[in-house]
Amino acid sequence: MKHWKLVLALLALTGLIGCGEQEAAPILLPTPTLLAAGSMGMTAIPTKAVSPPPTLPPPPTLAPPPTVTPPLASPMPEAVLLLSAADFGNDHNPLTGELVADPSVLARRPFTVKISNAPPSYVRPQSGLNDADIIYEHLAEGSITRFTAVFYGKTPPKIGPIRSARLIDVELPAMYDAALFFSGASVGVNQRLNGSDFTERIMRSAEEGYYRTGEDKPFEHTLYGDPAGFYRAMEARGINVPPHFNTMMAFSSEAPEGGEPATSAAIDYLWEVVEWRYDAEDGRYYRWAGGEPHRDGNSNEQVSAANIIIISPIHVEDPTICEQIENNQCVALSVQIQLWGSGSGIILRDGRQYPVNWHREARNDMLTFTDADGNPFPLQIGNSWVQLVPSWYTSPVTITP
Repeated sequence: MKHWKLVLALLALTGLIGCGEQEAAPILLPTPTLLAAGSMGMTAIPTKAVSPPPTLPPPPTLAPPPTVTPPLASPMPEAVLLLSAADFGNDHNPLTGELVADPSVLARRPFTVKISNAPPSYVRPQSGLNDADIIYEHLAEGSITRFTAVFYGKTPPKIGPIRSARLIDVELPAMYDAALFFSGASVGVNQRLNGSDFTERIMRSAEEGYYRTGEDKPFEHTLYGDPAGFYRAMEARGINVPPHFNTMMAFSSEAPEGGEPATSAAIDYLWEVVEWRYDAEDGRYYRWAGGEPHRDGNSNEQVSAANIIIISPIHVEDPTICEQIENNQCVALSVQIQLWGSGSGIILRDGRQYPVNWHREARNDMLTFTDADGNPFPLQIGNSWVQLVPSWYTSPVTITP
């Protein structure tokens, strides 16, 4: 106790504690020094020099993003409407409305070629179908059909197989101021051709351009034509001159108003059903025959057309002309298709069907078309197929919306 009393007395004397109710002075503590644990003689921890953080370079100055200009919309092609000779000028094909790269081709004479369509195993795929401006499919005899193809704007490498003419070929060369290439004709048809107004344009199979393929099939299906040779043959006769068209078809790149949807059309020719199916991607109709795609032998591409024209002129059998004789008996008369005057029909273009009237008032008129108001009905620019349907058939055409 003596020791504690002595300590207290000393603290009181130094002022570190107060006595009684006297307020204590604030205690000021020295700043502590960090020491390392060790012996009784503690040593200070040496201070390690700390390097300042490296100075980072300033961020690079980025160029402003380039100004992106949105692409301009492709200009819509200008609509094409061709109604008169002035509209066609010297660089639009009057039979298709197409603009030709070389207008000199339109200074050549058109020519028609008779192309076989039966039997399919011998004649298909026929060559040159997709290069024709217009093709007429017609009844030959019995129920089989044959083609007359009109060539003007394009020149295929070969055409065929070429077969004999029919009475329809007394009309078509006159309509298009064209030459006629064919393998021959029956006596009666030959007489009509020889008495026609285009006898100087009848090009028989002895002319340059015809050749036989030598294929292993019936001889009558081996005759083909080289168009370059055909032109030379016409040059030699002095008839390869620009045509004179008595009338003009109308063309428009835009579909007419009205009409009804028509995604396909089937024509039943009894021996075979022909079908045209519309492809909306390219705006063309593609041909099937006998349930199979019908192809062009030059390219193996499917036959297609911008316009399908379905008409049914009066068909009559000519009792004076026999096309097929068996056992000294005539088993097939020649069929006259009266493609003159006017009548009703249907045109398929752009996936739609339109009722039209067809016209051929004068012998040298080509086929033209009007709507219900009598205005020219325009075809789509491109090639056309004319389906001549026998007038005695009952409901042979089926059109699917």
